[in-house]
Amino acid sequence: MTVDNGVNVQALLEAREVLKGAPEAAQFVWRASSKWDNGVHSTTKVEKFFGLGQEQSHKSETVFAADHPEVFAAEDNGITPIEYLLVGLAGCLTAGVASVAQNRGIQLRSVEATVEGEHDIRGILGADSDVRNGFNGIKVVFNVDADATKEEIEALVAQSQKRSAVFDALTNPTDVTVEVA
Repeated sequence: MTVDNGVNVQALLEAREVLKGAPEAAQFVWRASSKWDNGVHSTTKVEKFFGLGQEQSHKSETVFAADHPEVFAAEDNGITPIEYLLVGLAGCLTAGVASVAQNRGIQLRSVEATVEGEHDIRGILGADSDVRNGFNGIKVVFNVDADATKEEIEALVAQSQKRSAVFDALTNPTDVTVEVA
């Protein structure tokens, strides 16, 4: 049976081999540009990035609206910035499951990830200086229907987690520099 999860694993494996011998080409710079609209609403655009030694572009520019819900006395013109972290984590882990399954010859029928972040907002409101501003914890639950055993599916998810850039960025310290131009 031919497995087709829509992932070109051969191209990924070939890229991995090429980049082993050309680490400078593996250096990517991802970019986003955000503009304040009003209140706590902003619009962020993503189009260009640097990789493989030169400037690159996505097929089209993507625009993201960020705001806060009405319960925060805002207009609710988009999801909150911290929810975008959940979107990124879910997307990265789900893509990883599909890629690993393709590489291991496992046919997927469906993959769903539910991501929840526990957040005590007293920190961001300055109501309690002992409460952190970010998530207290994040839980990801996968529901995978595939031609595989439960153990094989658990291994897919574990390998996806191991290779996820977003999981790594959330679970390991990342240097972040903020400047004013």
